[in-house]
Amino acid sequence: MLQKNYWTPIIISILAGACIGLATLLIQEKQKNTQFSYASSVQKATPSVVNIYSQIQQSNLNSTSKHSINLGSGVLVTKSGFILTNHHVIQNANSIIIALNDGRRSEATLIGSDPSTDLAILKIDLPNLPNIKMGNSDKVSVGDRILAIGNPFGIGQTVTSGIISAKGRNSIGLNTYENFLQTDAAINPGNSGGALVNLNGELIGISSAIYSSTGGSQGIGFATPVNDAITVMADIIKYGEVVRGYLGMEAEKITPLLANNLSLASDSGLLVSDITKKSPADKAGIEIGDIILSINNTLSEDPFQIKRLITSLKPGTHISVLGIRGQQSYQAKILLEKQPTMQRVNH
Repeated sequence: MLQKNYWTPIIISILAGACIGLATLLIQEKQKNTQFSYASSVQKATPSVVNIYSQIQQSNLNSTSKHSINLGSGVLVTKSGFILTNHHVIQNANSIIIALNDGRRSEATLIGSDPSTDLAILKIDLPNLPNIKMGNSDKVSVGDRILAIGNPFGIGQTVTSGIISAKGRNSIGLNTYENFLQTDAAINPGNSGGALVNLNGELIGISSAIYSSTGGSQGIGFATPVNDAITVMADIIKYGEVVRGYLGMEAEKITPLLANNLSLASDSGLLVSDITKKSPADKAGIEIGDIILSINNTLSEDPFQIKRLITSLKPGTHISVLGIRGQQSYQAKILLEKQPTMQRVNH
């Protein structure tokens, strides 16, 4: 009896240890499997990614017309049916059909479009619509794994994987205002307007363009950060357009070499290269050749950063500009106006 009582705690301890060890191994194996599978992320995001078919009517010299279909993708961002996509996907469309992941189809209404960022907002009216969970593109880091979901070549919804290759790409020459996330995930024609999501299935970008010599994916794709897209969407829903501040000034970054060659009074800042007549900058007396040191106490070292600052402000906002003309510094207070419309969507 004494011998039995002696071994019982030992046996229980061994069995408990074995159970704990087995449980640990099972958890580690599950985590290992999850690490190499994107299934959970895909299941969360794909119901909200839609296919877009835009019908375009084109007239020729013989006064006859023909119809063509433009293929693209979009993302349901609200349960009420608002869809984010690219401007070029729906540009000049006579009708827009949305195909949902669950098989339903609906004609969409164009709420508004912003060619400057290549974004557009559509609306459909259907019950029980899914909506994607929003991520925060400001917290995305280079090297993060991501997924691109869209309708490449019209073959149906497709998921590709990759990483964030770069952030803040702003001199690609695709849009007036650029702040692209760059990715190596395969993005092909038809992916435009689709979702770029993180591994939580959260939207972090709207796939916009590819850099390619062949028309197919070569590992360089670009997406508009979701934070920028949501700002554009809010303006379009509220005003029917994106309302931006307007200064009417073009400038280039001053480098030590440029400063030395032109004998400038500063080897940093922005050199004013163009002023639009009757613009706020012109009315305030800014001249070509002026050096802009700061705007609203933000150092002027990157023309793209300053452009984003100005356009993030609303018309009627006063800005303070610190500049140099010749050897004399000056400070100017400028009232921003509404940016002129660059291009209208043809309904």
